[in-house]
Amino acid sequence: MSLDVTRAEPHLHDARQRLEHARTSRLAQLQALDEAGPSADDDHLLAVQKTAMERVLKEIDEAFTRVEDGTYGTCLGCAKPVPPERLEILPYTRYCVACRRLAT
Repeated sequence: MSLDVTRAEPHLHDARQRLEHARTSRLAQLQALDEAGPSADDDHLLAVQKTAMERVLKEIDEAFTRVEDGTYGTCLGCAKPVPPERLEILPYTRYCVACRRLAT
C-alpha cells in the first residue's frame, strides 16, 4: 500500500500547526504562572498547575516526534486511527477515546 503524499502532507501540516498553537498557548500559560508570584495560599495550586503544563508540553513534544516518524494519529492502544475530530480538539493525544478510557 503506497502513501499518497499529496493527501497526507496537508494533514501533517495542519497537525504541526495545531501542535505549535498548543505549545505556544501552554508556554504562555506557564510564563503567566511564573510571573504571578505565588502567595502562601496559592503555592500548592500553582505547583500543581505548573506540573500539569509541563506534562502537556512533554506530550506535545512527543506528538511532534510522532509526526516526524509517521505514527501521528495512530492510537498507541489499539493501533487504529484516532478520529480527526479528536485530534483537532486534543492534537497531542496518543489514544482514541475508547483506549483512553481503558487507560484511566
